[in-house]
Amino acid sequence: MNKSELIDHIATQADISKASAARALDAVIGGVKTSLKKGHLVTLVGFGTFSVGKRAARAGRNPRTGESIKIKAAKVARFKPGKALRDSIN
Repeated sequence: MNKSELIDHIATQADISKASAARALDAVIGGVKTSLKKGHLVTLVGFGTFSVGKRAARAGRNPRTGESIKIKAAKVARFKPGKALRDSIN
């Protein structure tokens, strides 16, 4: 499912226009991004938790040349599915 299909689904389920569904989805995504940028957890009960993790600096290899390169440390978004989501999939 891509973003436009998700907007269509939201519009149908909530009985609202596609434009309103798009604004609502953008607001949710924006809220998650803002919270993660501040280092906060975003917990949606029954769905899961978004968090920020740290990835350490490490040595890598350029696949084209085989030369060794340094990969900088980075913050990464992580998602841990909630129990209800895990149960609904299995």
